[in-house]
Amino acid sequence: MAFNFGAAAGAAAANPTGAFGGFGTTTTAPGSAFSFSAPTNTGTTGLFGATQNKGFGFGTGFGAAGTGTGLGTGLGTGLGFGGFSTQQQQPTLGGLFSQPAQAPSQSNQLINTASALSAPTLLGDERDAILAKWNQLQAFWGAGKGYFNTNIAPVEFTQENPFCRFKAVGFSCMPNNKDEDGLVVLVFNRKEVDIRNQQQQLVESLHKILGGNQTLTVNVEGVKTLPDDQTEVVIYVVERSPNGTSRRVPATTLYAHFEQVNIKTTLQQLGVTLSMARTELSPAQIKQLLQNPPAGVDPIIWEQAKVDNPDPEKLIPVPMVGFKELLRRLKVQDQMTKQHQTRLDIISEDISELQKNQTTTMAKIAQYKRKLMDLSHRTLQVLIKQEIQRKSGYAIQADEEQLRVQLDTIQCELNAPTQFKGRLNELMSQIRMQNHFGAVRAEERYYIDADLLQEIKQHLKQQQEGLSHLISIIKDDLEDIKLIEHGLNESIPIRGGIFS
Repeated sequence: MAFNFGAAAGAAAANPTGAFGGFGTTTTAPGSAFSFSAPTNTGTTGLFGATQNKGFGFGTGFGAAGTGTGLGTGLGTGLGFGGFSTQQQQPTLGGLFSQPAQAPSQSNQLINTASALSAPTLLGDERDAILAKWNQLQAFWGAGKGYFNTNIAPVEFTQENPFCRFKAVGFSCMPNNKDEDGLVVLVFNRKEVDIRNQQQQLVESLHKILGGNQTLTVNVEGVKTLPDDQTEVVIYVVERSPNGTSRRVPATTLYAHFEQVNIKTTLQQLGVTLSMARTELSPAQIKQLLQNPPAGVDPIIWEQAKVDNPDPEKLIPVPMVGFKELLRRLKVQDQMTKQHQTRLDIISEDISELQKNQTTTMAKIAQYKRKLMDLSHRTLQVLIKQEIQRKSGYAIQADEEQLRVQLDTIQCELNAPTQFKGRLNELMSQIRMQNHFGAVRAEERYYIDADLLQEIKQHLKQQQEGLSHLISIIKDDLEDIKLIEHGLNESIPIRGGIFS
C-alpha cells in the first residue's frame, strides 16, 4: 500500500479506489493513497473534508444567537446588526473578534500549525516534504486536516486560519434605526408572493405568539425579497395603555421574547429561519469592531479596508471568506439591482404620468386664460354701455374733454407718416421680404423623399380619380335634367290645346 502512514487494520473499504481517503471521508480504504488512520467522520464531506463555513463568528454577534450562519446572515443581506445589542449574556464585545483567552492553548495551536505546514515528522523521510506541501494546500484552501506527528492530533484547517487565500473585505450598510423604533426582522423560508397573500394570517399568528393581548398590535413595516426564495419581513408591535396613549415595544424586548425556546420553536413552524432586532450600533461598539480585526484576517488588510471605506459614516468593513459567501453577496447584489430597477421603472411611469398631467394642466390654463380675456372684454363692453347710459343727457366734463384730447393726440401720432405708422409699415415690409426669402431658401435647401413623393402622387391620383368620377356623375345628372326639361317643354303646348 503506497504511502501507508499507520492506517488502522480491519477497516472495510467502501470505496477501494478513492484517493485521499484520510481527509474528511467517511471510511478508510486499504488501497487508498495518503491514508493517515483518520477516524470515521460523518460530519464532513467532499475532497478536502470541507467543514461548515461559519465565517468569523460574525453571525452569532450580529445575527440571531445560535444560528451558525456566520458572517453572511449577520451583515451581508442588510438585515441589520440586531443580535449585537440584544444578547444580554454578552454585555461587552470582548472575544467576538479577539483570540481565545487561553494563551498556552493558542500558542500550542500556532506551534502545531507551523509544524504541519513546514516540518511534519510523521514519517521521518522525504515523504514528510510532500505531506508539508499537502498541508499547505489544505491551509490555503481552508479545509481539511494537517497531520504532522503520530502522537499529536492533526490540525483542523478552516477558512478562519490566517493562511486561507479565499478572503476579501467588502462593505455593508449600518442600520440607523433606534431601539425605540421597535423594528424586528423575521426571515421566512418562503417566497414574497406567498407572504403577501397570507400577510393577514401571519399578523394574526404573531399576535397569538405574543399571547393574544388586546393591548398589543402587530404591524408590518415592510416586506422584501431575498435570494434563495426567502423573504424578509420587518415588524413592530404597538402597545396601548388604558389611558389612551400608545408606544412601540423596544426592539430588544421583542427580540428577547422571540428568542425564547418555545416561542422560537413556534416561529420555526411558521417558516422563520432567522430573527434579529434592527438597531444601530453605538460609537463604542463600532470603535471596538474596527479596532479588532476578525479572526484570520490580516491586520494590514483590515486597516487598508478602513482607509478604503467610501463612506465611514454609513458603511462598515465586512470580511468575506470562501466562494459561498461571495456567491451569496452576488445574489444579494443582483436582488438589490432588480429592486432598484423596479423602483426606477415605477418612478419613470410616475414621471410620464406627471408629464401628461402637466400637458393637460397647461392646456387648461391656456383655455382659462382665453376665457378670462373674453370675459374681460365682455365686462369692459358692459361697463362702457353702462357708463354711456349713465352719462346720457349730461354735458362733457372737463376731465372727459382732457381725455378726448389725449386720445386724439395719440391717434394723430400713430397716423403720422414719419412716426409709428410709417415705421410699422416699414417693419411689415421687411418681415414680408424675410418670409419670401426664407421660403425661397427653404425650397432650395429641402427636398422631398422619394417614398414620400410616391405617396403624394398616389394620393393625388386617388383625388383625381374621385374628381373624375364626380364629374361623370354631374354630367349624367345634367343630361337627366335636360331630358326632364325637354319633356316638360313638349307637354306644355299639348295642355294648352286641351284647355283652349
